[in-house]
Amino acid sequence: MLGVLVHMPLHLRDSSPHVILAVLLANMAIVAGCTAFRKGVDPWQSFPWSLELGPSQLERSVEVPAEARALGHFLKAQLALHQGELERAAAELAAAAAADPSSPFLRRRLGLLYVRLGRLNEAREQLQAAVDLDSHDTHSRMLLAGLASAVGDEAAATREYEAVLAQEPTNQEAHLFLGALHAKQGRYDEAIQVLERLTRLNPTSFLAYAYLGRVYAAKQDFAAAERAFKEALRLSPGTENLLLDLAELYQLQNKPQEAIEIYQRMLQTDPHSAVVRRRLGGLYVGQNRLDEALNEFKELEKIETDPQDTRTKIGLIYYEKGDLEKAVTEFSLVLAADPQNYRVRYYLGAVFTDLRDYDRAVLEFDQIPRDAEFYADAQTQIAAIRQRQGRIDEAIAAMQRALEARPENDDYRTFLASLYREKGHLRKAIEIMEQLVEKAPNNDRYHFTLGALYDEAKDKDACIRHMRKAIELNPDNAPALNYLGYTFAEQGVNLDEAEDLIRRALRIEPNDGYYIDSLAWVYYQRGDYAKAIELLERAMELVSDDPTITEHLADAYLKVGRTQEALNLFQQAFKRAKDRDQIRRLQGKIEALGAKPETAGQSTEQGDARP
Repeated sequence: MLGVLVHMPLHLRDSSPHVILAVLLANMAIVAGCTAFRKGVDPWQSFPWSLELGPSQLERSVEVPAEARALGHFLKAQLALHQGELERAAAELAAAAAADPSSPFLRRRLGLLYVRLGRLNEAREQLQAAVDLDSHDTHSRMLLAGLASAVGDEAAATREYEAVLAQEPTNQEAHLFLGALHAKQGRYDEAIQVLERLTRLNPTSFLAYAYLGRVYAAKQDFAAAERAFKEALRLSPGTENLLLDLAELYQLQNKPQEAIEIYQRMLQTDPHSAVVRRRLGGLYVGQNRLDEALNEFKELEKIETDPQDTRTKIGLIYYEKGDLEKAVTEFSLVLAADPQNYRVRYYLGAVFTDLRDYDRAVLEFDQIPRDAEFYADAQTQIAAIRQRQGRIDEAIAAMQRALEARPENDDYRTFLASLYREKGHLRKAIEIMEQLVEKAPNNDRYHFTLGALYDEAKDKDACIRHMRKAIELNPDNAPALNYLGYTFAEQGVNLDEAEDLIRRALRIEPNDGYYIDSLAWVYYQRGDYAKAIELLERAMELVSDDPTITEHLADAYLKVGRTQEALNLFQQAFKRAKDRDQIRRLQGKIEALGAKPETAGQSTEQGDARP
């Protein structure tokens, strides 16, 4: 047996593993019999002389050549692989490579096994050793390049692919992978050069044209990409991935109808293609063709083994269409199958909110746990619902919970400040906005909000300071331009500057009734009542239910002697007014005209907050 092992031709190492294993089994069976191998007994222990000498004495008695030891370890590795013992196989292959360090074959096989085991750095070492031993080993170079690319060493991967192409100029895989690697790094022209060379070397390579189309698409040369994809399809008609690439290209070019036609042709060939129905349904949604999208997703629901995601899309389409009851049904079915799908539970809460079934909405939102992705948004929705219901304390509590989950969210803080303002806690609202301004001093919206809060708190100087800062940071902040202009008009000061500010706001939003009212009040303060009336009547057409605009028009009518019309408008404004100061002011004006207020609005502590 030993003589057979020692003198076995070394070229068998490159034979099929099954051939080598057969040689091993045949030789061992002659000496030890097949029973030992069937029972998994160590073949070494089956040699008859081992009972007397033992392995260590035998090893001292006979010096086994290195090549024979390498072959033995290799064959043991093959047997371990056959038995699914990868770690033992790796150990045997490593021993084989150590016994015969000049074998690139053993290094390559060990590198491949390390890849299977996920030991990528060791795999690279072995493959590099194989290449160092045999510089013409393009197989190992390709593997080495792939590993380098996988671990992000793109420079090394490029070198190996280029070395392969230097030795094998027609190697298609090397061209494709090198082109893809260049494209991944944004080197589109180099990628195109490599792939164009492959099309010249092999004009029938549909893969070359397919890769070329993807590179041109990434470069946004859509016409060249379309030509490449169509050539690839000419060489390989009906290839699904190519058709999908071409359809996606049409979508990138905003050619939805061309993409739809491709998807529809594909469905004629394979009506059960889930990927095509999913894409076509999504495309219809983007085109707002919701009925057609719904049909595609319903067909998709029949195909998929787990249709919950598709059912969710169907629910969202019903939601977009305004068919809220059907949306409730779809989302409820998803939740029946998966109660912990908190994204869908959030959607269901939103549908109940739109249905004005606020208790059901809050019930759904409240079932989203603190550690779920949608928890903070759900609490914000609860806050908005409670705000609509006038339950401000509960709204504030919900926003505080949202902020505990996402303390970095400044939009939540702004909403919380608005809730404190609505409750009449202006100092608390100002405190929050001061913190936001300190955190983001160049945010013009924060300065505007803070200025408006100071105005309500009767601190005009602070209001003007923050409004000026908002305009300085953003000269096109129309609300800030109008607010500052109206503030001056209301005080009867800086009327020229006020007119300039308000006209700048109107250039940005020419049909804003509140801005037109502000400009009218500048003319009123100048005593140009005819111009003021002209503008105020226009503002009333745009915003017919605002008590402040109505009161302003009544004031202007009164100035030109249109007393009855003025009284009628004062009464309308009084019915709509909610600010306590305005209610008292209107009551005085009505009584001054010898009448009594008809119906008082609900009074609050808030001031008049102009947009």
